[in-house]
Amino acid sequence: MQIPVFLQTTGLLILSNVFMTIAWYGHLKNMSSKAWWYAALVSWAIALFEYLLQVPANRIGHTQYSLAQLKILQEAITLTVFVPFAMFYMGEPFKLDYVWAGLCLVGAVYFIFRS
Repeated sequence: MQIPVFLQTTGLLILSNVFMTIAWYGHLKNMSSKAWWYAALVSWAIALFEYLLQVPANRIGHTQYSLAQLKILQEAITLTVFVPFAMFYMGEPFKLDYVWAGLCLVGAVYFIFRS
């Protein structure tokens, strides 16, 4: 049984975003006492896994979706991954702005996929 392109693409993009978010922001909590170049090297190592998932996700997705659709999907997934990371891992408080940003992205997804 073949997994639909949308599910393959979305699943891989979600996983890649987890790695990307950790690579971009995790060092702020875990390595604040380390030199910036050390944090950059560790982040690059983590980002490798992001790319190993993101590149196939976009190649699979591009068989059925436009570049703009892939980008908007990526941005919606980024916010979906980032908000729980910020709140639960980094200890940031929930902000109503997350809801408004999310609604804007839902609108973006609607408009880019409607045709």
